[in-house]
Amino acid sequence: MQQKSLILIAAAGSAALLLGALAFQHLGGMAPCKLCIWQRWPHGIAIGLGVLGLVALPALMAALGALAMLASAAIGGYHTGVERGWWQGPSDCSGGPVSGLSPEDLFAQIMAAPLVRCDEVPWEMWGLSMASWNMLASLGLALVWLMALRAR
Repeated sequence: MQQKSLILIAAAGSAALLLGALAFQHLGGMAPCKLCIWQRWPHGIAIGLGVLGLVALPALMAALGALAMLASAAIGGYHTGVERGWWQGPSDCSGGPVSGLSPEDLFAQIMAAPLVRCDEVPWEMWGLSMASWNMLASLGLALVWLMALRAR
Protein backbone atom coordinates (compact mmCIF):
# COMPACT_ATOMS: atom_id res chain seq x y z
CA MET A 1 0.00 0.00 0.00
CA GLN A 2 1.22 3.50 -0.72
CA GLN A 3 2.58 5.70 2.04
CA LYS A 4 0.06 8.49 1.55
CA SER A 5 -2.83 6.03 1.57
CA LEU A 6 -1.67 4.64 4.91
CA ILE A 7 -1.28 8.16 6.29
CA LEU A 8 -4.83 8.94 5.18
CA ILE A 9 -6.15 5.75 6.82
CA ALA A 10 -4.34 6.51 10.09
CA ALA A 11 -5.52 10.12 10.21
CA ALA A 12 -9.06 9.05 9.32
CA GLY A 13 -8.93 6.51 12.15
CA SER A 14 -8.06 9.25 14.62
CA ALA A 15 -10.83 11.43 13.19
CA ALA A 16 -13.32 8.57 13.63
CA LEU A 17 -12.26 8.01 17.24
CA LEU A 18 -12.42 11.71 18.00
CA LEU A 19 -15.86 12.02 16.37
CA GLY A 20 -17.03 8.98 18.32
CA ALA A 21 -15.87 10.52 21.60
CA LEU A 22 -17.62 13.78 20.74
CA ALA A 23 -20.79 11.87 19.85
CA PHE A 24 -20.76 10.12 23.23
CA GLN A 25 -20.32 13.53 24.83
CA HIS A 26 -22.78 15.67 22.88
CA LEU A 27 -25.35 13.14 21.69
CA GLY A 28 -25.06 10.57 24.48
CA GLY A 29 -24.75 13.06 27.31
CA MET A 30 -21.55 11.51 28.71
CA ALA A 31 -19.32 14.35 29.87
CA PRO A 32 -15.62 13.47 29.60
CA CYS A 33 -13.29 13.41 32.57
CA LYS A 34 -9.87 15.05 32.62
CA LEU A 35 -8.08 11.90 31.40
CA CYS A 36 -10.62 11.44 28.61
CA ILE A 37 -9.79 14.92 27.35
CA TRP A 38 -6.07 14.17 27.55
CA GLN A 39 -6.59 11.11 25.30
CA ARG A 40 -8.23 13.27 22.64
CA TRP A 41 -5.31 15.66 22.08
CA PRO A 42 -2.99 13.13 20.38
CA HIS A 43 -5.80 12.22 17.97
CA GLY A 44 -6.25 15.86 17.02
CA ILE A 45 -2.50 16.14 16.52
CA ALA A 46 -2.50 12.97 14.40
CA ILE A 47 -5.22 14.40 12.16
CA GLY A 48 -3.09 17.50 11.59
CA LEU A 49 0.00 15.38 10.94
CA GLY A 50 -1.98 13.35 8.43
CA VAL A 51 -2.98 16.46 6.51
CA LEU A 52 0.62 17.69 6.54
CA GLY A 53 1.90 14.26 5.54
CA LEU A 54 -0.22 14.29 2.42
CA VAL A 55 1.50 17.43 1.15
CA ALA A 56 5.03 17.37 2.60
CA LEU A 57 7.49 15.26 4.61
CA PRO A 58 5.35 12.12 4.78
CA ALA A 59 8.01 10.03 6.53
CA LEU A 60 8.47 12.58 9.31
CA MET A 61 4.71 12.99 9.71
CA ALA A 62 4.32 9.20 9.85
CA ALA A 63 6.92 8.94 12.62
CA LEU A 64 5.29 11.76 14.56
CA GLY A 65 1.84 10.25 14.00
CA ALA A 66 3.02 6.95 15.47
CA LEU A 67 4.37 8.81 18.51
CA ALA A 68 1.06 10.66 18.92
CA MET A 69 -0.85 7.39 18.88
CA LEU A 70 1.55 5.79 21.35
CA ALA A 71 0.96 8.80 23.63
CA SER A 72 -2.81 8.35 23.39
CA ALA A 73 -2.43 4.62 24.06
CA ALA A 74 -0.26 5.33 27.10
CA ILE A 75 -2.80 7.79 28.51
CA GLY A 76 -5.58 5.29 27.79
CA GLY A 77 -3.63 2.56 29.58
CA TYR A 78 -3.04 4.84 32.55
CA HIS A 79 -6.72 5.79 32.60
CA THR A 80 -7.72 2.12 32.47
CA GLY A 81 -5.54 1.45 35.51
CA VAL A 82 -7.16 4.34 37.37
CA GLU A 83 -10.63 3.02 36.49
CA ARG A 84 -9.72 -0.49 37.64
CA GLY A 85 -8.16 0.73 40.87
CA TRP A 86 -4.69 -0.53 39.93
CA TRP A 87 -3.18 2.84 40.81
CA GLN A 88 -4.21 6.29 41.98
CA GLY A 89 -5.30 8.82 39.38
CA PRO A 90 -5.00 12.59 39.45
CA SER A 91 -6.24 13.83 42.81
CA ASP A 92 -8.56 16.37 41.23
CA CYS A 93 -10.66 13.76 39.41
CA SER A 94 -10.18 10.56 41.42
CA GLY A 95 -10.99 9.44 44.91
CA GLY A 96 -8.05 10.06 47.15
CA PRO A 97 -7.05 9.98 50.77
CA VAL A 98 -8.89 12.33 53.06
CA SER A 99 -7.04 11.67 56.31
CA GLY A 100 -5.43 14.62 57.97
CA LEU A 101 -7.88 17.13 56.52
CA SER A 102 -9.89 19.46 58.66
CA PRO A 103 -13.65 19.45 58.04
CA GLU A 104 -13.32 22.80 56.27
CA ASP A 105 -10.50 21.51 54.02
CA LEU A 106 -12.46 18.33 53.28
CA PHE A 107 -15.54 20.39 52.37
CA ALA A 108 -13.44 22.65 50.14
CA GLN A 109 -11.96 19.57 48.41
CA ILE A 110 -15.43 18.12 47.83
CA MET A 111 -16.75 21.39 46.44
CA ALA A 112 -13.75 21.78 44.11
CA ALA A 113 -14.00 18.22 42.76
CA PRO A 114 -15.16 17.92 39.14
CA LEU A 115 -18.53 16.37 38.42
CA VAL A 116 -16.98 13.69 36.21
CA ARG A 117 -14.59 11.34 37.98
CA CYS A 118 -11.62 9.65 36.31
CA ASP A 119 -11.87 6.52 38.46
CA GLU A 120 -15.39 5.52 37.40
CA VAL A 121 -16.36 3.64 34.23
CA PRO A 122 -19.45 5.31 32.71
CA TRP A 123 -19.64 2.95 29.70
CA GLU A 124 -18.11 -0.36 28.70
CA MET A 125 -18.43 -2.97 25.99
CA TRP A 126 -17.26 -6.56 26.38
CA GLY A 127 -15.72 -5.65 29.73
CA LEU A 128 -13.58 -2.83 28.34
CA SER A 129 -14.08 0.86 29.09
CA MET A 130 -13.80 3.65 26.56
CA ALA A 131 -10.26 4.31 27.83
CA SER A 132 -9.35 0.66 27.20
CA TRP A 133 -10.86 0.75 23.72
CA ASN A 134 -8.98 3.96 22.97
CA MET A 135 -5.74 2.32 24.09
CA LEU A 136 -6.28 -0.65 21.76
CA ALA A 137 -7.40 1.49 18.82
CA SER A 138 -4.49 3.87 19.32
CA LEU A 139 -2.03 0.97 19.30
CA GLY A 140 -3.60 -0.23 16.05
CA LEU A 141 -3.33 3.23 14.54
CA ALA A 142 0.30 3.46 15.68
CA LEU A 143 0.94 0.31 13.63
CA VAL A 144 -0.68 1.91 10.59
CA TRP A 145 1.53 5.00 11.02
CA LEU A 146 4.59 2.72 11.29
CA MET A 147 3.52 0.89 8.14
CA ALA A 148 3.33 4.30 6.43
CA LEU A 149 6.84 5.06 7.66
CA ARG A 150 8.13 1.78 6.20
CA ALA A 151 6.31 2.32 2.91
CA ARG A 152 8.49 5.26 1.92
